[in-house]
Amino acid sequence: MSTEEWDVIVIGSGPGGLTTAACLGSAGKRVLVLERHDVAGGNTQVFRRHHGDDWYEFDVGVHYIGECGPGGLFTNIFHGLGLDDRMRFREMDRDGFDTLSFPDFTFRVPAGWDEYLERLVEQFPSEQAGLERCLGVLRAVAEESRMIFGEQRPTYDLWAWRPLSELFDESELSPKAQAVLDHWSGLYAGAPKQTATIMHATIIGHYMNGAFYPEGGGQMIAARLVQAIEACGGEVRTLAPVDRVVIESGRVAGVRLESGDEIKAPIVVSNADYRRTIDHLVGHEHVAPGTAAWADQAEMTLGLVCVYVVVDKLVEGPNTNYFVFGDYRTDELYEDLDRGQLPKGNVPFAYIALASRKDPGNAELCPPGHTNFQIMTLSPRGHQFWGVEDGPADGGTYRRNEIYRQRKQQMTDRLIDAAETVLGPLRDNIVHVEMATTLSHERYTHSTGGTSYGYMHSPDQVGEHRPHYRTEIEGLWVVGANTVSGHGIGGAMSGGVFCASDILDRPLIIEMYMGERLIDPKQIAPDGDGFDPLEYCRGEKLRAKRAGRVQSLRQRRVDGLSG
Repeated sequence: MSTEEWDVIVIGSGPGGLTTAACLGSAGKRVLVLERHDVAGGNTQVFRRHHGDDWYEFDVGVHYIGECGPGGLFTNIFHGLGLDDRMRFREMDRDGFDTLSFPDFTFRVPAGWDEYLERLVEQFPSEQAGLERCLGVLRAVAEESRMIFGEQRPTYDLWAWRPLSELFDESELSPKAQAVLDHWSGLYAGAPKQTATIMHATIIGHYMNGAFYPEGGGQMIAARLVQAIEACGGEVRTLAPVDRVVIESGRVAGVRLESGDEIKAPIVVSNADYRRTIDHLVGHEHVAPGTAAWADQAEMTLGLVCVYVVVDKLVEGPNTNYFVFGDYRTDELYEDLDRGQLPKGNVPFAYIALASRKDPGNAELCPPGHTNFQIMTLSPRGHQFWGVEDGPADGGTYRRNEIYRQRKQQMTDRLIDAAETVLGPLRDNIVHVEMATTLSHERYTHSTGGTSYGYMHSPDQVGEHRPHYRTEIEGLWVVGANTVSGHGIGGAMSGGVFCASDILDRPLIIEMYMGERLIDPKQIAPDGDGFDPLEYCRGEKLRAKRAGRVQSLRQRRVDGLSG
């Protein structure tokens, strides 16, 4: 049995767990991050496919983020962790980073609250008063949500916890105007009736200073955080699934791995799915009945399906995402999905993200003259839609299930149809296509229901109504999409800072926004030749084991290009 000891153990290597570990490491804590998968990063991961001399790389969860400019959330966090010179972001089209395609018009979403309102009024001139009221409330709620030092927040107090549908109704907006304003719901998977206004407002506010994409793909975010952790004497260890959090006399003593080894630490931070943390890693016997009931009964958001495509031609156009809607329904669409069925038998919408446009200098995406893109939509609720009873995290199998295969093919075809409406004909040029479902996501991240967004963002499940970082068990903390900071890369990373702040009793986020360096950039090792963020995220031990194989693959790539 192992007698290894650390100051802190972090279970799970999503952006929340990695950020927590880097912040704690900067304060002198020896931190071990344990990840069951063979690569760290959670939803910031990429994966690769090789076909002979051709190669393709796809993002799992990073498609665009906000707050990467001066004074932005990510700017300050990466600066504070000594990583700002290593992270570069490419801004998308400020005049339309999202392009919404409806049956009888197209709407481009610009950066800037004023510009956004102006374009809405231009599209719906007869609804100017209602649009001004609705967007005015959303803007005020978003801006007042950042006032955390006792300032008056009148609009926030009035509207933050009310359903978004009430704001739409009081603004007397038409179904078409509501559908345009509701396009953001695809980023949190909830209907207006289900969603607290604060969720919708902060999502919009996150992008109003521009939309960005990390050079090198989402894996670069994780790789940089791993570098910071290692620079502080910590370790990220992959292929190390945790079986149980060890609790002795009511407080944390460490963890037991599925291998049987135990690793000791007085502090454990779980970046795992909250329900699985309470039900499996901790156990109901160690928590209050109310804690167990909330974890099990709170409603999860819908999951996503994603089609990964490469075509052997250049698909030209602006640096924008496309949302393709077949009609103007909002609440009704989600009602069908919650019943476990596709709305009117078709996909609810299609979200198309073109990695080749967002990161044209990334040679890993696809060979020259090709285009790499993804098509996403929401999945009906439940495993039954896919023809299975139990998900892979609970031992269920699915990949050879005939219903599963049929559903995948059906949705793949329909999503490609939708993509062709905005990208033009491309079926005959496809050289690679595959779909990841909610079951795929559950398999790799053990997220309940295979959702990327955690618990639903309803008035009774958002903000302070979600689990806090500190748990009732001494020494046990939680972080990630299900916690008070919310989902997404922004929610996860800011939550990592706040969790570490609470552990250290130190206002790290304020220090970061004041421009302080928690880690000296010189402390972090240089990238070296051929730096690969995916390989780096395998952790030091697995990197060493794979070094020969990786070098061989890299040489094949070079030989293929030169040939």
